[in-house]
Amino acid sequence: MRVNQLLNGKTILVTVSGPDGPGITARLMRIISQYNVDVLDMGQAVTHGLLSLSFVLGFNGNENNHSGNVLKDLLFDANLMGLSLSYKVVDKQVVTPEMEGEKFIVTCVSPQKVTASFVADLAQILANYKINIERIDKVSPKEFSSMEISTSIPKTLDSKALKAELMQVSTNHKIDVAFLKDNVFRRNKRMIVFDMDSTLIQAEVIDELAELCGVGSEVKEITHRAMNGEIDFDESLRLRVSKLKGLEVSRMQEVLENLPLTPGVEEFIKTIKILGYKVALISGGFTFFADALKKKLGLDYSFANELEAKDGVLTGNVTGTIVNANQKAILVKLIAQQENISLEQVVAIGDGANDLPMLATAGLGIAFHAKDVVRKEAQQHLSHGPMTSILYFLGIPGPNSN
Repeated sequence: MRVNQLLNGKTILVTVSGPDGPGITARLMRIISQYNVDVLDMGQAVTHGLLSLSFVLGFNGNENNHSGNVLKDLLFDANLMGLSLSYKVVDKQVVTPEMEGEKFIVTCVSPQKVTASFVADLAQILANYKINIERIDKVSPKEFSSMEISTSIPKTLDSKALKAELMQVSTNHKIDVAFLKDNVFRRNKRMIVFDMDSTLIQAEVIDELAELCGVGSEVKEITHRAMNGEIDFDESLRLRVSKLKGLEVSRMQEVLENLPLTPGVEEFIKTIKILGYKVALISGGFTFFADALKKKLGLDYSFANELEAKDGVLTGNVTGTIVNANQKAILVKLIAQQENISLEQVVAIGDGANDLPMLATAGLGIAFHAKDVVRKEAQQHLSHGPMTSILYFLGIPGPNSN
């Protein structure tokens, strides 16, 4: 009776640890259910096969209900299962950061492994911004190459300054970091939109065509300036295409056959197609190549610029509406509308300045191995790993996770 009197009206935190196995939580909760005790909170995690389970119990004020015996029974059964159990009185009205802040997930993906120095630097940045770490989970199937950190952030967070520091720690350690709002849309994306040049493929098609015309260095310089936002895209496109005048259309096939796909692209697209995603290619490049990639990779849509040709040679002009930065954003909205998909469920992936409106339009915009100006402006960036690393940003188990 004495234990019952001591616990009347108290709130007790119970912590259980030891080797993990099926049935532990069920067994302990079954014991608690036999007493007039409330479960007020609980959390559980497993690290390297070791369980850490905690729950908060509320004892009512009835001195005669023998509810204090629950701790004795829990201790006994925990011991039988080879587990350690401890408990202490806590404040029932405790207010923690996760109760008041917005929920975010920090996703970290390394091409090699996650290091202690990276975790130390990342955790220090979060602490400096008063961001509480609630949980850390390894999400790569075998080696420790990726993790998710569940956080709660203050409503007054300076997100721009935080992003700059996260980008710096990502660059220093060559580990990609995404800071994603943990809402219903995070794991409920339904459409992926790619840029083509230097995103879906590891080349700038117009530069390759220019090499065939003997004006490669000249066109590359214009391309570089356009991708960094130093020159209007429409102007740069017309200028570059004018230098392709006289190129035989048949020679474009040579370029197509030698275009290198970005590492991880085929596996990434195969995975998301299996999961029912729609996939589109929206490019400031050319339809000859975009349409061929659409067929090769099984994409649902492709949009690009049309090169004008007469008598089997290029005229040096483009026809129709130019697929520039604004047009890319418009096309994202049109495809989403066509598929009855919310923009919050769209992921856009690109590398150049002309991709920024498209990245901003999508619920998740990712600057992929992008120029600095694009990395700074985009919502998220992936600069070190293959295309399949984006799966982790979407809350999808990575490659070879079966």
